[in-house]
Amino acid sequence: MTNDFNGFGLPPKLLQSLARMQFEQPTPIQAKAIPLALEGRDILGSAQTGTGKTGAFGIPLIAKLIENETATALVMTPTRELASQVIAMMQQLIPVQNIKTALLIGGEAMPKQLRQLQMHPRLIVGTPGRINDHLERGSVKLGNVRVLVLDETDRMLDMGFGVQIDRILQHMPQQRQTMLFSATLPSAIVKLSSKYLKNPERISVGSTIAAAPNIRQELIQTSDAEKGAQLQKVLSETKGSIIIFVKTKFGTEKLAERLRKQDYRADAIHGDLRQARRDKVIQNFRDKRFQILVATDVAARGLDVPHIETVINYDLPQAPEDFIHRIGRTARAGSSGVAISFITPSERHKWSAIHRLMNPGERLPGHDRDEGARTDRSKSQWSRSGRKDFQKPYQKSEKRFDRDGERKHDFKSDRAPQKRFDRDEKREFSKDGAWEGKKHFPKGEKRFDRDGERK
Repeated sequence: MTNDFNGFGLPPKLLQSLARMQFEQPTPIQAKAIPLALEGRDILGSAQTGTGKTGAFGIPLIAKLIENETATALVMTPTRELASQVIAMMQQLIPVQNIKTALLIGGEAMPKQLRQLQMHPRLIVGTPGRINDHLERGSVKLGNVRVLVLDETDRMLDMGFGVQIDRILQHMPQQRQTMLFSATLPSAIVKLSSKYLKNPERISVGSTIAAAPNIRQELIQTSDAEKGAQLQKVLSETKGSIIIFVKTKFGTEKLAERLRKQDYRADAIHGDLRQARRDKVIQNFRDKRFQILVATDVAARGLDVPHIETVINYDLPQAPEDFIHRIGRTARAGSSGVAISFITPSERHKWSAIHRLMNPGERLPGHDRDEGARTDRSKSQWSRSGRKDFQKPYQKSEKRFDRDGERKHDFKSDRAPQKRFDRDEKREFSKDGAWEGKKHFPKGEKRFDRDGERK
């Protein structure tokens, strides 16, 4: 295993790009993946977020494009933010010589993407939904793709993109190199790899279902009525950049506005924002122009901001796997961070599911601490629930997300059994479910917009 990038036999121009980017030593996942990728081997890789996974496939991919002037490559990601981030890094890796690129994601004008495709790009990065749109229009050809990368594949399958991935791969040649990366390796990933990968080399760095050891985790047990006050207390004791996760689009704007009224520098990001606005919010956060970013899971997917010191799970995620991705926004590239999770009675079943995923062999301690008490839950203290009164909140669904990765449908299993509305909004609704004087959701009516996030 080489200690620097010079030992991989990379093209000199690519080494110059790495030096310019101040990449001195490969991360563990890069040290394992790059030699295999340069040999043309198919790869099934798993690693936590923040481990240099993009470089693990990006560096050998660019090397192949430099060495073969007719080859093209395709990278698929679950969300537009992650796709934008991946192509930005790729463009930094590309040396002075001209390797054209195209970014195919929702939320951006189709004419702009058509112009990029007319330039015959050799590197395409995009989301399955928009790539499939272009295939149906005949505006993109994949017959010359020699390298395919599926990034965060577990998330793409969870979003229901399996059918679209199948369609896209039918347009690609059989003789290609495929690299599949995933934070977790459930049976669906193994099945997909057996279908599309040829004798893949399986590489793994660290546990794929555990939090990074340099993240200190705390729990705050509270009630829905007191959660806002508890958040204010936490923020008053917390310095540095913070990201707060909530479950709805409306919730992000509502909470960000409330924080601004309390003199915090805060902004929100969610699926209703235009792409240009989302990019501006993320850039302002990177530039430390405000301290607190309030976000939904999808909008923050793939967000890589090195200076995030604290992640707050104001609402627990809908899927247990998302908890790992959320807290992975801090403690990037070997730094340390803090993850704080609010646990209310209505979300205990979700917390139980998270425990079952992360430490399936341990028991979940009873929730008998005083409300507002902060409990340190380091890795050694994760546990499993044996309580039978917790319903399983997650069920298989063929299509839960739209093509841009936003949640599409509501599930009975995602809600506490006795509630129809978010507790954050309970004072605005009467007992029959009417938003007094404004809006009414009859039983069975969709409560999600077409981007898939809660109204």
